Amino acid sequence: MSACLYLHGFLSSPLSQKAQQLEAYYQHHLPHDSLVIPELPFAPEQAMQLAESTLKQLQQQHDQVYLIGSSLGGFYATYLAEKYLLPAVLINPAVRPFDLFADYLGPNTHFYTGAVHELTMTHIAQLRALNIERLSSPQHLLLLLQTGDETLDYRQAAQLYQRCPAWLEGGGNHSFERFIDRMPMVLEFVHQHYES
Repeated sequence: MSACLYLHGFLSSPLSQKAQQLEAYYQHHLPHDSLVIPELPFAPEQAMQLAESTLKQLQQQHDQVYLIGSSLGGFYATYLAEKYLLPAVLINPAVRPFDLFADYLGPNTHFYTGAVHELTMTHIAQLRALNIERLSSPQHLLLLLQTGDETLDYRQAAQLYQRCPAWLEGGGNHSFERFIDRMPMVLEFVHQHYES
């Protein structure tokens, strides 16, 4: 049995389309594996504390653990994959989000709960502390990228993750259209990681 930790993006939640698609996929195709999708706190430091503690619990319970992260969750997953030498799949991941978030300072409304969160310079500093400038284990990371991402410049991810296995699609959008169709590739990547 293996376990997947899915990390959602900025102002997203376990109710997002990708998270729900994953839940259905695991129930139908991988009923004996574990999928954990925590609701990440708004503050990056707290989000990482929850993600890391959840990851450690999964590692105690399962021989094979991997990460899937979308957008900001991809940024978090990169940090954890590098720290714990685990396989991670990154879906249109955020690169240097502390630079991007300068445009989001102030109140931000959560897409699913409607709660209003105040983005501060403290949060940006917390993100900066998690940044990986150069990947030490690019073979552990699978990049899924669509060029039609309307939120992030896909070229930044293509540059940072250039030494990683990757699937690059023209078009699409930030949520990564037809993501669930890529799951056989994701599972094969994880399988090869643990077989090697």
